[in-house]
Amino acid sequence: MPQRLRGTRITWLGHAMFAVETPDGRRVVFDPFIEGNPRFPADGRRHLERVDAILVSHAHNDHMGDAASLSRATGAPVVCVHEISVFLAAQGVTAVGMNKGGTVEAGGVRATMVGADHSSGYVESGGRMVFGGEAAGFVLHVGDGEGEALYHAGDTGVFGDMALIGELYRPSVALLPIGGHYTMGPAEAAKAARLLGVSTVVPMHYGTFPPLTGRPEGLRAALADSGVEVVALEPGESVTL
Repeated sequence: MPQRLRGTRITWLGHAMFAVETPDGRRVVFDPFIEGNPRFPADGRRHLERVDAILVSHAHNDHMGDAASLSRATGAPVVCVHEISVFLAAQGVTAVGMNKGGTVEAGGVRATMVGADHSSGYVESGGRMVFGGEAAGFVLHVGDGEGEALYHAGDTGVFGDMALIGELYRPSVALLPIGGHYTMGPAEAAKAARLLGVSTVVPMHYGTFPPLTGRPEGLRAALADSGVEVVALEPGESVTL
């Protein structure tokens, strides 16, 4: 386990949704997907009673679907790409719009938006797909030193600039999609972990729907000689670093 994130608590709420509690007690929720999420745990809402910031990687419903309702319920601002912030602000939601390469502080937490290789859009009630800006990932800065950051990749394939994310921000933990079909699978996620230089991977975005066939055991096999630890959580399960 990484030592420099000691005290950080990570709870998987199914799919790409996590509640992360920092050592100073701030609670961050990534990609809120509750309604329609078959892997959202029965007691998952207890992790959402207090939220300081909501980070949304892109506009697909399985990542942004409950951002507005969670923000209204908790008062937490939604940090997202500019185009999504305009959409949310029109609904009266407090949104902090930004773009890739930027760093913001919201709700007492500091996050940098980084690239992702994926599409982004939301479906209106009439069935029309609306562009939602570009997909992104986030580096959550838990401290100011090397290894004191956590990377949530959002939905993505592996891309070479993950090495640049590793070089610039030195995350020690990565939350990586492994399901395949819409994102990278275990083999690609293993390459991503090596490019990032992280010591721990928490897999996500698998097992929710039939096409997402990648599994943690495949990731472990692909990382067998790397020294990277794979921490596979059950929905609702937490790990404290």
